[in-house]
Amino acid sequence: MQDRPETETDVVASGSAAEVFRVFLVLGLTSFGGPIAHLGYFRSAVVERRKWLSEAAYADLIALCQFLPGPASSQVGMGIGLKRAGYLGMAAAWTAFTLPSAIALVVFAYGLTALGDTEGAGWIAGLKAAAVAVVAQALLGMAGSLAPDARRATIAAAAMIALLILPTTWAQVLVIALGAAIGLVVLPRPEDGAGEGGLDVKVSRPVALTALAVFFVLLAGLPLAAAISDSFALTILDTFYRAGSLVFGGGHVVLPLLEQSVVGPGLVPDSAFLAGYGAAQAVPGPLFTFAAFLGAVLNGPVSGIAGAVLALLAIFLPSALLVIGTLPFWAALRHRPNARRALMGVNAAVIGLLAAALYDPVFTRGITSPMALAIAVAAYVALSQWKAPPWAVVVASGVVGGVVL
Repeated sequence: MQDRPETETDVVASGSAAEVFRVFLVLGLTSFGGPIAHLGYFRSAVVERRKWLSEAAYADLIALCQFLPGPASSQVGMGIGLKRAGYLGMAAAWTAFTLPSAIALVVFAYGLTALGDTEGAGWIAGLKAAAVAVVAQALLGMAGSLAPDARRATIAAAAMIALLILPTTWAQVLVIALGAAIGLVVLPRPEDGAGEGGLDVKVSRPVALTALAVFFVLLAGLPLAAAISDSFALTILDTFYRAGSLVFGGGHVVLPLLEQSVVGPGLVPDSAFLAGYGAAQAVPGPLFTFAAFLGAVLNGPVSGIAGAVLALLAIFLPSALLVIGTLPFWAALRHRPNARRALMGVNAAVIGLLAAALYDPVFTRGITSPMALAIAVAAYVALSQWKAPPWAVVVASGVVGGVVL
């Protein structure tokens, strides 16, 4: 593959940022159930309904984001926005998907008792049951095209078994890497052109390398700058930037680091930290928006809305830099036959990863009673057979859960 002339437009967009914002705002308002469920909502909205990406491109994007630190579903959303409408589309996707839950958590921060105790609430149980249906539909739809033969189905099954036995973040990365190695060895060489329609995001290499350089400079430089200047704002920026840079596995995994960073030094009271985390479970969108709550309740010269904005931007900035910095090189792999064969193995391993996540935590936490299972089954039929929009299914499941659970 030849490098493009440096004078070529850096990102070639096929849609508008406003279009991306509208789609992801609906997702940000209705995507309950955690990162794996988010991937199901994304697939329904941009792969099935709007055809912005092919099934293979979407699986490639998921595979890449599993290798990166930070919130995987938000990174997938950024990648979709970048491909669809360039850098403005990337910003629009992140803003629209993140804003609803961030606003809700900041409002909660200003009145900690406003929502009350949501643990065990029927409507929450209904939303969790809907997430089971969303993930199941996405899994079965992707498996049909990404693991359609005996060899790839075997890779997917082996990946699922491995992750059920060893359910850790590092095991996920290892399973995807092994999927690539096994695919390179056992899968047939794809025909010429088999990689067409894959994940093709035209970001120039200079821009990608600059983004990676900024990522590492901030990671190394912010602690020094905070120590030298004794600035509270720089300390908060460093704290949340490191959390977004160094944690693999998404929102739940980042909690110990955040607790150590803000509760230990007395920046946030322990009771407020736990209350905010409970509220974060009740809102749609990425769990990393918990950072907005923490920024709003900081004990220091920066707090409230200013603290929320600072913490939120800091924790997501590493993800944006890594997506821009790695997507071009990942996309270029599809143009090489051996790399495409490895990616076929990666895609099959992704199916196994989603299957394991469907069981734990989605099913084990979402199906806690026969009635919850009934809601999940009804939601699945509505999605798969009646083609009901996911947001309507989610809302209906929450209402029914509030009545019967």
